[in-house]
Amino acid sequence: MKKYDLLTLGRSSIDLYSANVGSAFEEIKAFNAFVGGCPLNIATGSRRLGLETAILTGIGNDQVGNFIKHFLDKEGIITEWVPTIEGTRSSAVVLGIEPPDRFPLVYYRENCADINLNIDHVSAIPFGDFKAAAFSGTAFSKDPSRTAMFFALELAKKNDVIRLLDIDFRADQWFDPRAFGITIRAALSSFNIVVGTEEEILATFLIDKDQLLIKHQQISAPEIRGNIENAIQEILASGIDTLVVKRGKEGASIFQRGKEEVKVPGFPVEVLNVLGAGDAFCAGFSYGLLNNWELHKCVRMGNACGAIIVTREGCANFMPTYDEVMAFVEGYGGL
Repeated sequence: MKKYDLLTLGRSSIDLYSANVGSAFEEIKAFNAFVGGCPLNIATGSRRLGLETAILTGIGNDQVGNFIKHFLDKEGIITEWVPTIEGTRSSAVVLGIEPPDRFPLVYYRENCADINLNIDHVSAIPFGDFKAAAFSGTAFSKDPSRTAMFFALELAKKNDVIRLLDIDFRADQWFDPRAFGITIRAALSSFNIVVGTEEEILATFLIDKDQLLIKHQQISAPEIRGNIENAIQEILASGIDTLVVKRGKEGASIFQRGKEEVKVPGFPVEVLNVLGAGDAFCAGFSYGLLNNWELHKCVRMGNACGAIIVTREGCANFMPTYDEVMAFVEGYGGL
């Protein structure tokens, strides 16, 4: 019997969200302070749903680090293995909210603490005590974090921990966006489950920097579809068990080798802020997975959590509880 349900690994930050919803970024008058970062969001969402969740992230010896850790502790997320890394700064993100489709953001991650996670920090984790570990792509962007994540994958595999990758593509966090795909492809075979948007799946096989905008303007729709389908098959051929493609308001699709695509419908809602929706999805999906639900229901749970979070102002601070999700899905006929 394993002691904990889920370990998330990677970035954390203070998130400064525009308090002037709808205002252009240059017209923002005030910000609200929250917390964020893909692994932190997943940890918060899964904890609020009821999982015993821990996080491995780094914080600096600064007030922002105190702010992040205070939030984690208050949520009941296990922070026993969160190091304060001297000589670094806790990460920050500044975000605008211009619904329905503009959410400009700026990262402040120069010498940030979580990218300085190292082999010793990973060695301190009792992987044998966890059922699952959720990794994010950005944690592979630079050393020492990159090497630490590969080591964490090794230890997780040796200890029969379910390994989930949220592709988490952030082009500006890589010295060359093509390096993202090369690095992630090297790690793919060590994962059981991969989750990503269509754009992130395309980025995993990016060979031309000009392709960064392919979804929007540079390639016709049939070519985009063909590229996505090829990329999906490549990911499946890497040896993973399951690929989940997040498709926004259309829901998500489940892909497994030798099986037909399974489309799982989403929940129609009015969007306020899409940031954090994918992390809420992973939290809900992980909850179902670790409660031994069948995959369709796991993805439906993820879709519900994502749908709830897009109606709210921020990410981690606004993750729904289990009771909130159940009340929400009742209005749509349940999971």
